[in-house]
Amino acid sequence: MAENENTQNTDAQAAQQEGQQQGPSFALQRIYLKDSSFESPKTPDVFRGQWAPRISFNLNTSNSKVSEGVYEVVLRLTIEAKQEDNVAFLCEVQQAGIFTCDGFNEADLERVLATVCPNILFPYARETVDALVTRGSFPAVMLAPVNFDAVYAQSKQQQQNGENGAAAQTQGAAN
Repeated sequence: MAENENTQNTDAQAAQQEGQQQGPSFALQRIYLKDSSFESPKTPDVFRGQWAPRISFNLNTSNSKVSEGVYEVVLRLTIEAKQEDNVAFLCEVQQAGIFTCDGFNEADLERVLATVCPNILFPYARETVDALVTRGSFPAVMLAPVNFDAVYAQSKQQQQNGENGAAAQTQGAAN
């Protein structure tokens, strides 16, 4: 009887391990700086006045399949500081990573690549921006954290509204 219990436990453990192996898996393989640029076209004149810039911030992500279950995600940040009508500096950073995302359905994979991966990359990109700006002799730019889940949800909502609007326009044109 003890042998039966051991056999049943072993079978249950094997089934549990199989279930774990067959589920989705996510892993970070590598993080790297793909590209960076810093321009300060109006130096040294920009240092003469009171520093009160208008700073604009642009962020976007892209991803590409490297191999089966392996994806490169690139987070692009562009920060521009204008002093009056002059560009004080322009900083562009492309922070990238290679991620293993295996066993996800299409919707979950899209969400992981658009939210989880950029959340991992953002602190590295923010640090690079800060380093480039301070090396240009400007005050540090401390970028606030970004809620990539909210950005993704907003993007999906806009896509749905665009599709609904396009469908309504098509119906209106047919009438």
